[in-house]
Amino acid sequence: MNIGFTLNGRTVRVEVGPSERLLDVLRERLGLTGTKEGCGEGECGACSIIMNGMLVNSCLIPAFQADNSKIETIEGVVETAIGKAIVDSFAECGAVQCGFCTPGFVVAGAALFRENPDPTEEDVRVALSGNLCRCTGYSKLVEGVLIAARKLKERK
Repeated sequence: MNIGFTLNGRTVRVEVGPSERLLDVLRERLGLTGTKEGCGEGECGACSIIMNGMLVNSCLIPAFQADNSKIETIEGVVETAIGKAIVDSFAECGAVQCGFCTPGFVVAGAALFRENPDPTEEDVRVALSGNLCRCTGYSKLVEGVLIAARKLKERK
């Protein structure tokens, strides 16, 4: 099946099989390896992307469902002011250790800011709750998102 969608602002077309996952198409066919496979079951958030404005786990999406959609991966998110603010804030507060889960957290934070540009700590905790990290205690990740929110608010 030949599908087309907008990926990080550009139109792409790709041939997909009926059982192919969107995660595999993004990583292996389109070379966007920032989106990671952690669990393959939609539990860890390492494969998080924004699809049609919603945060989703790409490991659970059949590739054919991406037809005519708008998709943003970590590669696109980090090019935005929101993505840059989150990445910078994570570095500033030491939120990143091994880095494997970081793309999923950045994408989840970006999805939060698009819905709620002035989140509370509880809002951030809920928004990041679909992402797992084995290295941190999560408090630095929450702190990083809150710092990014403050920086983005100050820029306006």
